[in-house]
Amino acid sequence: MSESNTASIPVQDTGVLAERPQRRPDGPSAGPNGTAAAGGGTGEDTTARSSAIMAAGTLVSRLLGLIRVALLATAIGTLGQVSDLFPAANNLPNFIYLMVAGGVFNAVLVPQIIKASRKEDRGADYISRLITLAACGLLVLTVLATLAAPFIADLVSNVSGARLALVTTFAYWCLPQIFFYGLYAIIGQVLNANGSFGPYTWAPVVNNVISIGFLTAFIVVLGPESTAGHTPENWTLTHTLLLAGGTTLGIVVQALVLFLPLRKLGLGLSPRFGWRGVGFGQTGKLASVTIITMLVGNGLYLVNQWVATIATEARADYASRKPPQPIAGLANLEIGSLVYVLPHSVIAVSLATVLFNQLAAAHADNNLAALRDTLSRGLRTIGVATVFGAAALLTLAVPLGMLFSGGSQASGAINAVIIALLALGAPFLSANFFLNRVFYAREDVVTPLKIQLILSVLGVALALTAGAFRPDLIVPMLAVGYSVGNVVAVAVSHFFLRRTIGRYGAGHIFDVHVRLTVAGIAAAAGGSALLWLAGAYRPDGFVWQSVLHSTAVLIVGGTVMALIYLAALRALKVSELSEFLSPLLARFKR
Repeated sequence: MSESNTASIPVQDTGVLAERPQRRPDGPSAGPNGTAAAGGGTGEDTTARSSAIMAAGTLVSRLLGLIRVALLATAIGTLGQVSDLFPAANNLPNFIYLMVAGGVFNAVLVPQIIKASRKEDRGADYISRLITLAACGLLVLTVLATLAAPFIADLVSNVSGARLALVTTFAYWCLPQIFFYGLYAIIGQVLNANGSFGPYTWAPVVNNVISIGFLTAFIVVLGPESTAGHTPENWTLTHTLLLAGGTTLGIVVQALVLFLPLRKLGLGLSPRFGWRGVGFGQTGKLASVTIITMLVGNGLYLVNQWVATIATEARADYASRKPPQPIAGLANLEIGSLVYVLPHSVIAVSLATVLFNQLAAAHADNNLAALRDTLSRGLRTIGVATVFGAAALLTLAVPLGMLFSGGSQASGAINAVIIALLALGAPFLSANFFLNRVFYAREDVVTPLKIQLILSVLGVALALTAGAFRPDLIVPMLAVGYSVGNVVAVAVSHFFLRRTIGRYGAGHIFDVHVRLTVAGIAAAAGGSALLWLAGAYRPDGFVWQSVLHSTAVLIVGGTVMALIYLAALRALKVSELSEFLSPLLARFKR
């Protein structure tokens, strides 16, 4: 997904391997002896340099994404009458693109592009036809989805009247993003296949800068939610242009800016039709299972959004009570999702990507013992980060909630509750992600589909159960459902893995996680003491006074917790700490 929509990151693994592929020294960008074709360095140097560029782009983009979400909370709030309406529409292009094309572009086309890039024409003919076919398909999909905006908006939300009309308006402005999401993905894969990694990871930075500029203009011109009180009734075209228009423009520029580095490849690409006999038939067969998996997985997210907007529809009634009662809605759930997946997306996914290569190599060598050992070691090493992440999220939920509150204490308190509930399932999210990598390393796409079907049935049941609660409890119960789903996901994936590869050291993994949990509790105790001093448990405390105060407490509290956690791990002789830190320190040195 684009960084522009960071808050809509799914909170459960869809089972599709979507990481960007790592280039090998003997790929198209390398010479016959493994030396880089350009730049004069060795293949290893080129890979290290590319990794550094990608890591820097990802880090900057995520930081800007956090700023963007904080500004969005300031502009339209998280408990206001418009707060849930914009994300309800802005999520649609993400979900529709991912359901229909995202998994194919990220998991299926990559090897096809790399294979074509090794031909004499460097894949120019194949890539030209592929981009032309993809652009045509995306254009048709985008036009149909945009024309169906009223139907789609009504289908995925539980609002009515002026609120539904505004969601529909946002949908008209946001659904064209589908085309540019796809364009960004396929051009990015072509660039990666030809050794040009930087543009793909830095393009979202441009996107976020544009979005931040428009949100800043929105706040300056139209006022923040805290003073303006934006409603569907006082919403104007200027509001829509600055909010939805700015967001969509960021996605458009994110895609179009990639044409500059694409042109520098010198492939001579041009629109080419005639798609028979060039290998697309085999690609379609490989894509079919992936599409079904993505439809099932992302369909679940739409169900969750549909249920969350039941609370949105009830907000006006709760606000008219004496005294007014703010309730959690879709915006709060999205902010909670943004925060709780950070340890997973920044650390766990990076480690899993490195270890995935080892899993694939073990499978290629038919070395089942090595595959089991890598799986066990990976789960233990990833746990070092995810257990601390869960402890930190639980302990620091208050300053984190205030960080994305727009300055509202009520919003900060509700955000904190959602973050804490989601944090309970954070370690299981990462564990399930890595368990599923084993199936892909074994070139098994059917088992992840079976797992996703089981989890989706459970997820829909949990979502509908949450929808049966009082409106003020719906979103908190959805958060509980996410955590329960992540725990069950680990159990289901473990069951299928045991049948596939046998025992892989679950007892050792459990023992290490017990010690990690003890260290996490020690860190949480230290962090809680600091929060008590900062007044987190008093309504008039320092941390509740402003976003700036909460940021200061977050920085100090996070640092204190990290130091206590590291000391506890060393005291408990957790050897996995060194395995966790080694690759991170190596990357930092590069």
